[in-house]
Amino acid sequence: MPRPTRFGPLAATALAMLLPGMSLAQQYVPSRDAHTPGEHFTPNIHVASHIPLGAPLTVADIEIEQELDRPYAYVARRLVGGFDLISLEDPDDAEVIYRWRIENAELHQGSGPMDVKYFKLDGRYYLILSVQFRGGGPSGGLGAIVFDVTSLPDTSGIREVGRIEAPEFPGGFHNIFAYKHSDGHAYLFATVESPVESEEGARVYDLELFLDGAPDHGLVSYVPLPEPRGAPRGYHDAYVAYDPATAQDKFYGGGPESSYLGGHFVWDVSDIRNPELLVSLLAVPTMQSGGHTFVPTPDHRHVMTVTTSLGHNPVRFFDLKPALDGEVDVINAPVGHWTPDPTKSVHMLEVRWPYVFVAGYTSGLQVVYMRDPTDPFTYGFWDTYPRNDPAMTMVGREARGMFGVDVRNADGLIVGSDLHSGFWAFRMDGFTDWDGHGWGVPNSSSAQDWDNGPDLVGPEGPGLGDGLPALDGIRW
Repeated sequence: MPRPTRFGPLAATALAMLLPGMSLAQQYVPSRDAHTPGEHFTPNIHVASHIPLGAPLTVADIEIEQELDRPYAYVARRLVGGFDLISLEDPDDAEVIYRWRIENAELHQGSGPMDVKYFKLDGRYYLILSVQFRGGGPSGGLGAIVFDVTSLPDTSGIREVGRIEAPEFPGGFHNIFAYKHSDGHAYLFATVESPVESEEGARVYDLELFLDGAPDHGLVSYVPLPEPRGAPRGYHDAYVAYDPATAQDKFYGGGPESSYLGGHFVWDVSDIRNPELLVSLLAVPTMQSGGHTFVPTPDHRHVMTVTTSLGHNPVRFFDLKPALDGEVDVINAPVGHWTPDPTKSVHMLEVRWPYVFVAGYTSGLQVVYMRDPTDPFTYGFWDTYPRNDPAMTMVGREARGMFGVDVRNADGLIVGSDLHSGFWAFRMDGFTDWDGHGWGVPNSSSAQDWDNGPDLVGPEGPGLGDGLPALDGIRW
């Protein structure tokens, strides 16, 4: 089990520069001077591979398969209409082995592919590519494209098996989450560009029904938007996980955008056709825009949020226990904050408790230690953003740089997608694998056990890291 450790002379020098009473997580501000990727990093983060993928702003989210004998990562390619497949057979020498682009890509309008997930069903492996094309061009009502990738490493066997159309929601699917439910089914949760009058915040598709050619592409349910509605679209991002303490499958919806003063909502989706609202995060001071990323800790007590607006938006940590215990109806105050830079925002989060891996936009890859959610701090970072590249446009804007991040639990390999510099693979000292039980928490993360389903029992013995060593004073 990986344990945080003290660093060497470089860390000591950095710590010596801290002001009294302040953590480096509060002080560290990445240089805004022109520099190449890698000029700002901590010595506990190491680059395994880097692959430039093409023109700036054409890279979106990333997904890595979890089985070591399937060493593949997928990167959604926005604006160019496709995805890139990367072989990690040798993580120190990754290579692109396949590229797919939609037909008549030059005629399509809008961002196009944004998110990418994989799932396994009946011994076969599938890739799901979410897309956001605007009306006025082809595929304006297209939400996602599904591919059979079982044949890998033989790329000649990759084939498209179907498309999920949602013409009543022009603009497609922004975010998708493939989930192995406790009822044994594999579901796709997709956030949609909702019209104002719709209560559908996220759609739910049974992936087996979809593959069998069921009507309406296997649509079986939706996760509602709480009243009152009025946002221009539904949930921004979606996350689903099983809580063994309550025997519930829980949906975490960030959003809707431009409404609810930063509203985020937790639903019980154990009965997939009858979701029940559990917790609302509303009217949080300083959160003046809709929800974005919204992910829980494996025990489902704490959540981390990022909002949609740019400017300074830290990762906020909330304790849901008062609402889950029925003491309050709404949570409206965080218990902790973290930021890599007090002038910037971050994008996506991957939780492998007690670590949070952050796609930090122009701050690159960031790793946060959050065993104590009231006092999270920077554990490591590696800046991937090429400030020195004169070809970069709108360099001063925040929504640039590291867009997506994912972690392979079996060996701790970290992968990231940067809007400008492409694909990255990293290793972190001491982090060679992750299993929640080793930390005293449920074995729950975004990675799915497609063969066995979610962890229904949780850990035996001490819970939530009881007895683990503290890390007081060791922070960047």
